[in-house]
Amino acid sequence: MDNILDVLIIGAGPAGLAAGLYSGRAMLDTAIIEGKGPGGQVVLTHEIENYPGFVDPISGAELAANMAAQTSRFDVAMLNSPVEELKLEGKIKEAVTQEGTYKAKTIIVATGVTPKMLAVPGEEKYIGRGVSYCATCDGAFFRGKKVAVVGGGDTAVKEALFLTKFAEHVWLIHRRDSLRAELINQKRLLENPKITPLWHKVVTEISGGLKVTGVSLMDTRDQAVSNLDLQGIFIFVGRQPKGPLEGSGILTDDDGYIITDDNMETNIPGVYAVGDIRHKAWRQIVTAVSDGTIAALSAAEYIQDNFWEDEEND
Repeated sequence: MDNILDVLIIGAGPAGLAAGLYSGRAMLDTAIIEGKGPGGQVVLTHEIENYPGFVDPISGAELAANMAAQTSRFDVAMLNSPVEELKLEGKIKEAVTQEGTYKAKTIIVATGVTPKMLAVPGEEKYIGRGVSYCATCDGAFFRGKKVAVVGGGDTAVKEALFLTKFAEHVWLIHRRDSLRAELINQKRLLENPKITPLWHKVVTEISGGLKVTGVSLMDTRDQAVSNLDLQGIFIFVGRQPKGPLEGSGILTDDDGYIITDDNMETNIPGVYAVGDIRHKAWRQIVTAVSDGTIAALSAAEYIQDNFWEDEEND
């Protein structure tokens, strides 16, 4: 723990793994800390067909495993110890975990996002008993059952399509009458006979006994209330940034996303942010990988400018 790393990466999603790959190839002493294993949110994606270099679709879990294996070739250490606090005020940065404190010349924050909740009665009560935020993880438990998906973006539409492999029927509940998803996915959803869109509807309550048995819906136009009998509800209404940022001094926007410059550097020299945790317009796997690459190259340059002369004089 007294060893000072060149680069400490917090998070092992595509952005963190790409940063580790480039840092390792630059022969920098690099470690990645991840509390739940490599991959991040991408492992929850059933099928990816827009990552360059793969003619056929690839699962998120397989893509993440390939990235992790590639990064490990360059002697990048993988540490399983969630970071609880960041101390970034000195020239040497510190990440505090239950296992101890890790020190590094630079830190790359790649902690990603976590799903948003509806915040309606019954939601927390039935998590794991009919309420889910991951169709890839839980879809098989609803074989032959009736389920709903809440949301109108790409994730909601893709997960609704995935659930048709198991569920008897899928309702897509959306507060508007149009989707935000890519047109190709909208077309697939609207043409699928096992999916029924419920437009202008919001969930106001999730009910059940031991498990979910139904939801209450309100029409956004006239506030009319209706009930829908089902056995599962999958919620995809956005994501929110996560990570041990409180008290770190890292500047974020009003929604909690980290603000960086074009080099991925935060307001604190030697500290970078990459992937979904960063304030930016687009959040895709390929943009996360790009962020990680840029941050690693920037960190290498920072170390050269700020540490090499000191080390030569030792």
